[in-house]
Amino acid sequence: MDLGLAGKVVLITGGSKGIGFACARAFANEGAKVAIVSRDAANLARAREQLANEGHHVHLARADLHEAHSAQDIVEEATGALGPIDILINSAGAAKRYDPDTLDAAAFKAAMDAKYFSYVYPQQAVLKQMAERARANPKAEPGVIVNIIGMGGKIASDIHIAGGAANAALMLATVGLAHHYAKLGIRINAINPGATLTERVEEALALEAQQQGITRDEALERSQANVPLGRYAKPEEIADVALFLASRRASYVSGAIIPMDGVSAPLI
Repeated sequence: MDLGLAGKVVLITGGSKGIGFACARAFANEGAKVAIVSRDAANLARAREQLANEGHHVHLARADLHEAHSAQDIVEEATGALGPIDILINSAGAAKRYDPDTLDAAAFKAAMDAKYFSYVYPQQAVLKQMAERARANPKAEPGVIVNIIGMGGKIASDIHIAGGAANAALMLATVGLAHHYAKLGIRINAINPGATLTERVEEALALEAQQQGITRDEALERSQANVPLGRYAKPEEIADVALFLASRRASYVSGAIIPMDGVSAPLI
């Protein structure tokens, strides 16, 4: 199936590892021109090396997306290097978990900086570009944004209240902006992964195994037993859905929030 992504300019925040890196690889495999953003230079270098070994050359941008000007700068940098951005994949940032008794205003602000504004700032910078192009040339293929958020915005967890609130705000922003920009043909969707076998989850499994005196595989088996599909997602599976949502094959999908949690939280 031709997804029509060859030659498209794709900016991926949080693209140096985890789901973001899986997206970078997937879009590169489709022939897209990929720019990945991270605030960690070592992670960026490692991602570039891995992709280069697979025959892909990507543009790297180091930035802290907690600041609006940094997001604007990396959008302009990627545009200068690769051309106008056709697709934005937001996958940067993860909010810290807290005991509810320790939650304070600073914790809520930190969660919003980590997960909400790190998505909103690049999204607004890219949307400005996309809207200008769409108004100038209504017949051109419009831009697409995919926000990779998380089920924490739908399912309240005692230790993820601040981060879950940021996720919920992102879902609302996704649908609201999709409604507003539909008149220009710009599509905005979101994916809500559940537990996914990323580096972060591997760290949690190692800690759980250490605390319980069991192996990592035993910790994983116990955790996966709670997932109706019987296992955690792979980052590549999230990336596959991002590819579809970004492609012309999903040309009538906008304002959608796609759950990918193995039916752990069966919601209408």
